[in-house]
Amino acid sequence: MNRFWICRRDGVVADAAGGRFDAWTRRWSDPRPLPDDARDASAEQAVAWLFARPDCRRVPVGVIGPRDPTDDQRHTAEALGRRLGALNLAVMTGGRGGVMAAASRGVRAGGGLTLALLPDDDWEAANDAVAIPLATGIGSARNALIARACLALIAVGGGYGTLSEIAFGLHFDRPVFSLCDAPAVPGAVVCDGVDAVVAGLLPVLLARAM
Repeated sequence: MNRFWICRRDGVVADAAGGRFDAWTRRWSDPRPLPDDARDASAEQAVAWLFARPDCRRVPVGVIGPRDPTDDQRHTAEALGRRLGALNLAVMTGGRGGVMAAASRGVRAGGGLTLALLPDDDWEAANDAVAIPLATGIGSARNALIARACLALIAVGGGYGTLSEIAFGLHFDRPVFSLCDAPAVPGAVVCDGVDAVVAGLLPVLLARAM
């Protein structure tokens, strides 16, 4: 991606042409001259700064995966969560164990916000790393809600439940990234590691073409 500029006084991120990103409406404005306080930044630095601001609308990113992951899937989910947390993102999961719990632990440790759409009718069924547990009481039908609610989905391994979430995400035109042998679905972007996921996610967060 191109470099960006952090404009602290205006509270916005600008691109190389001088366009401003409105983090509340998630739209870019017409270009105009950069202010004197504009500071050069990478896309990752721009996102982390922008999403830490109280006037940023934090549409969540979803992390999906199995309740009984392999050790590699669990470690990858936690490492992914840390990177997403360091970007100050709101991250939504299904709120239970396995990949969902590992990703939530990572997000919380990284400084991000953890949300969960639980299949249960009791918020206390959420894992201990979830800050905002939302009990739906609708069982596996909540998979469609996660896909609909999130800006993008990241699958870390998974079986039929994860497959359904990937399919819903693609149906709703959400970018879907997959790691650790997640179910192969045409349209999902297969990534070879956390760095590749973050690189693909940054344009989505900044509303730029991938």
